[in-house]
Amino acid sequence: MHDTINRLTSAFERFPGIGPRQARRFVFHLLSTPPRDRANLSELIGSLEKDVQQCPSCYRFDTFAGNVCRYCSDQSRDDTLLMIIEKDQDIVAIERANYYHGRYFVLGGVLTLSGKGIIRQRELLQTIKNRLEKGLKEIILALSATSEGEYTADRLREILAPYRSSVRITILGRGLATGSELEYADAKTLSGAFANRKES
Repeated sequence: MHDTINRLTSAFERFPGIGPRQARRFVFHLLSTPPRDRANLSELIGSLEKDVQQCPSCYRFDTFAGNVCRYCSDQSRDDTLLMIIEKDQDIVAIERANYYHGRYFVLGGVLTLSGKGIIRQRELLQTIKNRLEKGLKEIILALSATSEGEYTADRLREILAPYRSSVRITILGRGLATGSELEYADAKTLSGAFANRKES
C-alpha cells in the first residue's frame, strides 16, 4: 500500500506547481473519497486520450467534431492577426478579456536560459506561411512577463526576422507586471496589454 501511495504521490509531484506536501494531500484526499468518485476520476483521465484532440492548426487541446477547433473554424475571426502564446490556458484568459478576435498559435512551452525547453518552431513557421496566404499582417508575441518568456520572445524575434518586410511583429504592452503569467492576468489588464502593444 505504501508503495502505491508513494508512486501516486510522485506522479502528482510532476504536475506544475505541485510540491511533495500537496501531492501527498491529493493522495490521502482520494483515499477518503467514495470509491465511486475515484472510479469516475479514473474514467475521466482515461477518456482524455479518446475525447480530446490537438488542433492541427493552432495546436490547442479541445473537444471538437470537425477538422480544426472552434477558434480556427470560426470564419468571423480576423485572419490578419496571429497571436503566439505559450499554453492553452492563455487562450482562456485572452478570450475572457473579449478584446482580441484574431487567430492563435500555441508554442507548447518556453525556452529556459539554460537552453532547455521545447517550442513548436517548425510548426510555427509552417503556420505563418499558411496564414500569409490568408492575408496575415501582424504577429503578436503574447508571452508571460517572466525571464523565460522574455528569452523565448527574443528567440522568436530571430526566427521571425525574415518576415519583418511583410508582417508587423508586436509584443503585448506592459500592463502585465514583470514576472506574471498570462493565464493569471485579469481581463482588464489583458485588454490594456493588447491595446498598448508595440513593435517588437
